[in-house]
Amino acid sequence: MSTTRPPLPRPPREDLLIAAAGLVGGVAMWALGLFNNPRPPLGGGWVLLPLAVMALAEALRRTAPSAALALGAVALAGDLVTRSLLATIVMFSDVVYAAVLYGGPRLSRAVPPASAALTAAVTVGTLAAARDPQALLVGFVCGLVTVGPAWTGVIVRDHRNAAAAERLRAEQTALLAEMDRVQAVTAERSRVARELHDVVAGHLSAIAIHATAAQSLDDRAATGDALAVIRENSVQGLAEMRRLIGLLRTAGGDEEVSAAPTLDGLDALLAHARRHGAAGGLSFALRDERSGGPLPAPVELAAYRIAQESLTNALKHASSGEVTVVLTSPGGEGEGDGGGGGGGEGSLTITVTSPCDRRPGPRAPGSGAGLVGMRERAELLGGAFGAGPVEAAGGTRWEVRAVLPLGESARKAADGGSGGDGTRRRGGA
Repeated sequence: MSTTRPPLPRPPREDLLIAAAGLVGGVAMWALGLFNNPRPPLGGGWVLLPLAVMALAEALRRTAPSAALALGAVALAGDLVTRSLLATIVMFSDVVYAAVLYGGPRLSRAVPPASAALTAAVTVGTLAAARDPQALLVGFVCGLVTVGPAWTGVIVRDHRNAAAAERLRAEQTALLAEMDRVQAVTAERSRVARELHDVVAGHLSAIAIHATAAQSLDDRAATGDALAVIRENSVQGLAEMRRLIGLLRTAGGDEEVSAAPTLDGLDALLAHARRHGAAGGLSFALRDERSGGPLPAPVELAAYRIAQESLTNALKHASSGEVTVVLTSPGGEGEGDGGGGGGGEGSLTITVTSPCDRRPGPRAPGSGAGLVGMRERAELLGGAFGAGPVEAAGGTRWEVRAVLPLGESARKAADGGSGGDGTRRRGGA
């Protein structure tokens, strides 16, 4: 089985021009009688042969640097035994430079020490043969022809490699910046989606429940009450939508935005749920068993939104009975002694339970995004979330339970400016 080597690429136009210029210059020197060696072993026109071989090496300086260096060395040796042309020597120095700059790693590492060794050998040999200090000039010229171009090639090659590495690093940095931008945009879209769902879904669910009731009742008074509730929730939903749109349109970070809801608003939230759930036989109770100081702002907002979404789900899906909201924190009932307040370690646990006996269907349609949003809020703070049926003394109940840490993760979320919960801070603090 025979293998054929791929043909050498065509030499670049610049290399062909350099070779042609060196050949023409050498021929002109030969015609004018400008030689370096007045008494050569070989005279006549033999000097043109090394010149032609060196011009060929110049043409191959980039496409085949190893072959070009070998041809150049042979041509230089032939030039030294003839009358010697300066053009041939100058082209050889360029071939040495090109071998270091364009050659492979092994060649580029071998040429500089080899040129230094050759210069030293020529200097010592000339001194030993001539026994004249002027023979040092021969070593100096040899160094100019070999060592100078070789180390110049090393410097240029190192600079090119450093520039290539910097370009690669810049491209990687730009890629990482783009990935960070995409992740930031995705996270912001998720945050806005959660906030929009939490503040609007409750109102729209109440509208859907009471619209269904208005359609099924023949009592004008009951229908009027249902329409009044629908109008109330429509107005409140529009107000929340305007608030969110205002947040999205706020360009400056120094503008104060409306305060985020906290757990102090749970009483009003349950009062709102009682008004809409009374027709379905639902009652609501809050047991606040917390102790200690104030909680971190991201934890307050996440807990409020989880309670809000749980109550909305209860209005849509729960059977007749009592819906309870229980808050516990370090130092409170059911928790360890992790220390009170938002500054210590520990966690806030919010549990919402509602009766879940079988019903023919929900009072209002849902998409399931509420559970996803509650889980995201808890996990973004480093907490845990769970929802599902549990067996209790009074029958099966649906339980939503979120554990929100009050330690380092909550502080990091507060420092981040959003905490995954839609909070916005003044001046980017």
